[in-house]
Amino acid sequence: MGCVVRFKVGSRKWEVGMRWPAYLPLPPSHFPLLPLATLALLAGCETAPPPVATPPIAKESSPQEPAPARIEDRTFDDIKFDIEPDAPFDRSMLTEEVRQLDGERIRIRGYILPTSQASGIKNFVLVRDNQECCFGPGAALYDCILVTMQGDKSAEFSVRPVAVEGKFKVEEFYGPDDKPLAIYRLDGEAVK
Repeated sequence: MGCVVRFKVGSRKWEVGMRWPAYLPLPPSHFPLLPLATLALLAGCETAPPPVATPPIAKESSPQEPAPARIEDRTFDDIKFDIEPDAPFDRSMLTEEVRQLDGERIRIRGYILPTSQASGIKNFVLVRDNQECCFGPGAALYDCILVTMQGDKSAEFSVRPVAVEGKFKVEEFYGPDDKPLAIYRLDGEAVK
């Protein structure tokens, strides 16, 4: 006899992993009962042999690298702060949220400022939008991030927005006039 259920719906025949004397024709009104019937039949089937106890496998005691810190998704709005145009920058202007991000791993979306290099880019400026006027004198300090790709990582130029992952730092980059051109840096780990 066994525990196989065969049933027929229209011209199609079905078999559910048990033995039964013949296929079981079911009208559509019985379809909702099919899962319950299958469970009931399975409950009546022979039980599997009891599991064999296996000793736990000891973990290797070799030192492992710590898991990387969690990456926080951030936007350029998260690193914005109040500063008057042409006012000198002072770290006291930074919000508490920006101070807490210093040294943290983040993912931020923006545009790669165009350079003469299209691939294998190790250093680039990530800007809030795709207007090329975002970097340099007169631009908002919080609208750009200097990115340095780490190790053998690099970026490919794209006119589309990219997501850059890495360690965020508050670190001023001064121009020839001793005014900061940028105040944010990112040790880049990935560009997607």
